[in-house]
Amino acid sequence: MTQEEKTKIEERIVDVLKTVYDPEIPVNIYDLGMIYKIEVDDSGALDMDMTFTAPSCPAADFILEDVRSKVESVEGIRTANINLVFEPAWDQSMMSEEARVELGFD
Repeated sequence: MTQEEKTKIEERIVDVLKTVYDPEIPVNIYDLGMIYKIEVDDSGALDMDMTFTAPSCPAADFILEDVRSKVESVEGIRTANINLVFEPAWDQSMMSEEARVELGFD
């Protein structure tokens, strides 16, 4: 797989992640800054690090399953390893400008 092909797959992954929402927050998880790493290897294996806005997120299972099903459906992805991490701890500075405006932080 070429670097260009990997980049296109990673862009499609970002697109599907922008359709995943925490039911309590009207902004997608990508713009919230909850995705720390997206890497696709030559075989189409995805390695992704993500977090939650709080370790005790009541919707964690729902969000994680939504993420898994959507990234696994991306053409070119053979397997998906989604790592739930809490380092660094999520904070509001990780949000995109659009998310900050939507949530009234700017």
